[in-house]
Amino acid sequence: ADESSGYESESAGGERAGAAAAGGSRGRQRRARTAFTSEQVCRLEKTFQRQKYLGATERRKLAAALQLSEIQIKTWFQNRRMKLKRQI
Repeated sequence: ADESSGYESESAGGERAGAAAAGGSRGRQRRARTAFTSEQVCRLEKTFQRQKYLGATERRKLAAALQLSEIQIKTWFQNRRMKLKRQI
């Protein structure tokens, strides 16, 4: 039951680097891809509809509410803005 955020691009940037690192044991281990729950994605999307950029305070509150790290929130918003840009 691997839930996804619905982003193809979420892991696309790291796949090229990850493919090189996977070839040998001397490469750095890639961090596992975050599988957001549907509730988390729904809340993130609603927040994104209201505001495309989050300040530190909003990011901290949202991270606490969704039990995610601030970096995960920041990255999700960056990826979502890029998805919007591609759609436009």
